[in-house]
Amino acid sequence: MMGSSAPDAKERFLTVPMAAVLAACAILLAWSYLAFPEFGSSGNANSIQWLISSWNKQTDYEHGWLVVPIIAFMLYHARNKIAEAARRIDWRGLVLFIPACLLLALSYRVGQPRVAAGALPLILLGGAWYLAGPQVARLLAFPLLFFWLCIPLPSFQQATVELQIVATELGHLGATLFGVDTYLQGTNIRSTGGHWDAFNISGGCSGMRSLMALLMLSAAWAYLSDLKFWKKCVLFLSAIPLAVIGNGVRITSIVVLAEYGDPGFAAKTWHDWSGLLFFFPICLAGLAAVHSLLAGELIWKPSRRKKLVVKMNKSH
Repeated sequence: MMGSSAPDAKERFLTVPMAAVLAACAILLAWSYLAFPEFGSSGNANSIQWLISSWNKQTDYEHGWLVVPIIAFMLYHARNKIAEAARRIDWRGLVLFIPACLLLALSYRVGQPRVAAGALPLILLGGAWYLAGPQVARLLAFPLLFFWLCIPLPSFQQATVELQIVATELGHLGATLFGVDTYLQGTNIRSTGGHWDAFNISGGCSGMRSLMALLMLSAAWAYLSDLKFWKKCVLFLSAIPLAVIGNGVRITSIVVLAEYGDPGFAAKTWHDWSGLLFFFPICLAGLAAVHSLLAGELIWKPSRRKKLVVKMNKSH
């Protein structure tokens, strides 16, 4: 028939032999991550079981449970763009796929489940790039790599001591602003008048746990925003000072409540709930303010003033 042509084999998204190979790779991948017990304290857990068990207070990665639902939401948010993207076989996807598979094999050799978990997004992204092309891979890149935020890294634990010191100093400074006389002894905040027992700013109170959770939220926020790339980076990084300041304000509230209110309530109930009821609302409000500032919504532009004047004149 005139005007019609057979589809180019390179442009086909999925053939029967390729579907069979894909199914075999999916079974092998599932077996590697779900049915190969090589990790854990007793060596009888697979990499996914190890990852789930590591989302606890000791690693400051309690937020790990939220990563997968956020990834699902980001994929749902981009579903129309993914559906409309052009699909084609692209061999460049193997640039990610093959090294990631090698990392998976290496993780079993060296007994590092972090390496296996970290290779999973690269395997999925490389496979998507190969099977569906660069446009689809570009849309899937951030949601898939977002998975890295739920993999505990020991290096973050080393910053806990520094954050303890910063949190202690901020709590002391904040208490002084409210007229509470305190003095520091290491990472302890003590009342000069002995009105309440010393507050020890332990590793859990350093803010590391809250910082990691806020970084996760700011990354998702930046991705879903309509800002330019450099502004997205600024919004993401703003979570660091916001978390430090927010934790300092939280500790200040505990000290002030102990001084002017009930020390027992401040040390127990308010200490346990202030993160959820006080810290995160402040930090989320800070992220909203930074986002509005980067979007230009908090800047009084001359053009906006002229439009308002014109509107007021028309109303009269």
